[in-house]
Amino acid sequence: MELLPGWAISASGLAAEQLRLDLIASNLANIHTTRASGGGPYRRRVVLFAEEVAARVGGFRGSGVRVAGILEENAPPQLVYDPHHPDADERGFVAFPAINVVNEMVDLLTASRAYEANVTVLNAAKTMALKALEIGRV
Repeated sequence: MELLPGWAISASGLAAEQLRLDLIASNLANIHTTRASGGGPYRRRVVLFAEEVAARVGGFRGSGVRVAGILEENAPPQLVYDPHHPDADERGFVAFPAINVVNEMVDLLTASRAYEANVTVLNAAKTMALKALEIGRV
């Protein structure tokens, strides 16, 4: 039996949201990358989460979150007319990643809030454990 299952659940949430924050930062850093390693412009990446389910007495219960995968979006690139750009095609258009800064900032805000919520749960569980130990001393 786990001492504090809430800690493990919060820790999995913290790790998942940290990866999400890293991907958002990568998307923002590559907003002007016209040549990616796979050819063509950088593609926005997003994380896919899945519930971590563990068998428990009395049925199945959630035990956190796991990263099910990292997906590259297949959105068509944004074409910008710039005939002097080194990656311009024969018509003078450059293919830029289909990344919207506003959407990335909203994702950044929600990931940051989710991370903070997991820290709050972790701190509350720690406080409850300390209080239980204090009660046991009396």
